[in-house]
Amino acid sequence: MTLKTTFSASRRTMLGALVAGTILSPLGFHAAQAEVSGELVMLNWLAGAQADMMAALQADFVTKNPDVTFRNIVPTSSGDTRGGIRTVLLGGEQADLLINTWPAFRQELLDAGMILPVDEAWEANNWSELLSDGWKDLSSIDGVNYGVTYTFGDRSALWYRTDTIEKAGLTAPGTWEEFLAGFEKLNAAGVTPVSIPAKIWAHGEWFESTLLRVAGADFMAKLARHEVPWTSPEVVKTFELLGEMLNAGCCLDPNTMLASVWTDSADTTLLTGDTGYMLIGMWLNTRAKQEYKLTPGTDFNIVQFPALGMGFDNQSMVDAKEFNVLSTVKNIDAANAFMGYMLTADAAGIMAEYGLASPSSAVDPAIYDPVIQQAVNEVAKAEKVQFVLGDLLPGDLVHEYRIQIQKFLQDPSAETIAAAVQKIEDVANTSY
Repeated sequence: MTLKTTFSASRRTMLGALVAGTILSPLGFHAAQAEVSGELVMLNWLAGAQADMMAALQADFVTKNPDVTFRNIVPTSSGDTRGGIRTVLLGGEQADLLINTWPAFRQELLDAGMILPVDEAWEANNWSELLSDGWKDLSSIDGVNYGVTYTFGDRSALWYRTDTIEKAGLTAPGTWEEFLAGFEKLNAAGVTPVSIPAKIWAHGEWFESTLLRVAGADFMAKLARHEVPWTSPEVVKTFELLGEMLNAGCCLDPNTMLASVWTDSADTTLLTGDTGYMLIGMWLNTRAKQEYKLTPGTDFNIVQFPALGMGFDNQSMVDAKEFNVLSTVKNIDAANAFMGYMLTADAAGIMAEYGLASPSSAVDPAIYDPVIQQAVNEVAKAEKVQFVLGDLLPGDLVHEYRIQIQKFLQDPSAETIAAAVQKIEDVANTSY
């Protein structure tokens, strides 16, 4: 379901030099806060430790602005949260701010007339002193800015528990060959090498990280805009490499993969150590610190997706979360003040406690734990950065894309690959 079916491919944006704004401001900038009051309503779909983090941020904001109260609207959803958000909005619920992490969804909301520009507030509050142009570009459509990014993460990182890898007599792999060669030792140690949670969306992580190494950020951006077909040799090669991984004994049986969500993989990889590696966003750092009570850099760590030697090993994939101002906003002053607060050092300090990185230049990187520091450094030194492909695709296309990868996981044959890329291409031809 979409709020409106039209979608402009030209409005999707590939990221530029995002992390230019993550360098510490020598002034230790604290955004000026206007006196604000009243109820601030947030469409807040975060769960678990991330929800706890947002509650802590709201509480700190209220401490600084005691005349403001928060009311959170929490959509009920399963799988892709956009479905629950659509239901809430189409049901007539009114709010001031929305937490959004999907550029394609921002476009959908704009087409439906449900979000407002933030350019005026951006200028009035000098947010460019805290966020680089790359972040502004990311939240813009046709040169108009519709969001304020408050966190980002490295999506090209393999997560692993250090004692699991040590038990198998391994070190974190640097190349694809080293990665595959470790499967035999992991299996011998009673560890399933890789966990792929394929029930809903997280299996796309493996396809997208492999595609980035095969074809690079520029190709992924063109694929997101459908300027190259899904039947391209680069896409086929990506499926073939994943087939190589499956045939090397990486994973549990397809039915188990198709019955698992990302939290299942998180539990078996970082909590119990029954699986070796998984791919997911930096929110796993939040879960590992707050819920598993593990120490980043000691109990668990990350390593960049293995190098393929195809010319794109120094590129990274990222995600980000932003605030959108809904067209139903009633307390715009408080909404702007809270978005500004989220770029302060105080807010970044709270997010760092929960294991997340801020894009704001007000942040001293020394506050980050070793895993966040490594993730930020990997993005900073990347030659090119690409946003998560699945979050850039129109609704109907991303559903088909995920279904075809699920079919591939059940049968990674050449015939399945040929059918999958053709089916995705067929849907892409009607989605833009």
